Amino acid sequence: METFKGREIFAGKASGELLFSSQPISFYGGVDATNGIVVEKGHPLEGKCISGKVLAFPNGKGSTVGSYVLYRLKKAGKAPAAIVNKEAETIVAVGAIIAEIPMLDKVEFEKLAALDGKSAHVDAAKGELKI
Repeated sequence: METFKGREIFAGKASGELLFSSQPISFYGGVDATNGIVVEKGHPLEGKCISGKVLAFPNGKGSTVGSYVLYRLKKAGKAPAAIVNKEAETIVAVGAIIAEIPMLDKVEFEKLAALDGKSAHVDAAKGELKI
């Protein structure tokens, strides 16, 4: 098991399958808030469900409404188990905080691509991602 160190954005522990994207995600318009399916045309995760996954992507993009979409996903039981970013930005960070989704950033992000689909464990308070 490999351990990646990062920076805590929102504390908590979570486990799930690592779902990796090399591309940023827009939660507003890019993810269906009712079912957690990525709907952005041409996105590497198009058609995949983020629900219950340790979702790794470089950063968010798009509207500030994306924070609320993360909150809606959580209320619908369709949110990612945890979020790992290369570099957190405000929209995703606020969404993770209001939805109480464990979140890390500043991990060795490029190494995660080869671990897509593996079992991942986040302990954000310790700043750790274990795969």
